[in-house]
Amino acid sequence: MPRERLTTSERNQVPASWSPDGQALAFYELGQDPTGGGSDIWILPLGGNRQPRPIVQTPFFDGGADFSPDAQWLAYVSTVSGRNEVYVQPYPGPGSRQQISTDGGMSPVWRRDGRELFYIVSAQQAGVAPMKVMAVAVTMRPVLRAGVAKRLFEGRYMTNSPARQYDVTADGQRFLMVQEKERSPIAVTQMVVVLNWFEELKRRVPAK
Repeated sequence: MPRERLTTSERNQVPASWSPDGQALAFYELGQDPTGGGSDIWILPLGGNRQPRPIVQTPFFDGGADFSPDAQWLAYVSTVSGRNEVYVQPYPGPGSRQQISTDGGMSPVWRRDGRELFYIVSAQQAGVAPMKVMAVAVTMRPVLRAGVAKRLFEGRYMTNSPARQYDVTADGQRFLMVQEKERSPIAVTQMVVVLNWFEELKRRVPAK
């Protein structure tokens, strides 16, 4: 099947989640702010005129969206509070967002039956070396209700990408992650100091 360009933009765009029926793609567009602000979440419908539309727009970073299994909710990350936190809001709306994480959070992903929402707390947020994987019990009928977040496990895993770097099996019992490899520090056995290197450079590569 040939490749097909879905969107066009001068800014970097990061795909996040397909709707369960495969008819909509959630992605976020990185803003021009070097501190990470101004990133918005967009929806690209795969039918009709295929015109992307923004669904979460704030002056802050908004990204990492994930559709709920019934396509009625969208989990995402925003820095509207001053740091990364996980929120859920109705899809396609209208409706207000509800904060899920309480001590920082990013990269949300739903369990296949919609009864749990997972996310991670990175070392940069928590101030400790391991990355913590959290789980929150969720009910979506008649209204969205979220329980208290609990820590499942922690470790050193790769999280240095705007896109989510892990996945969860349908029953929520196993996680697929990239683990950082422990490396022994390289011992320094010799140090060389070069003096007057600029003069040596001019001698070897004379200016024309």
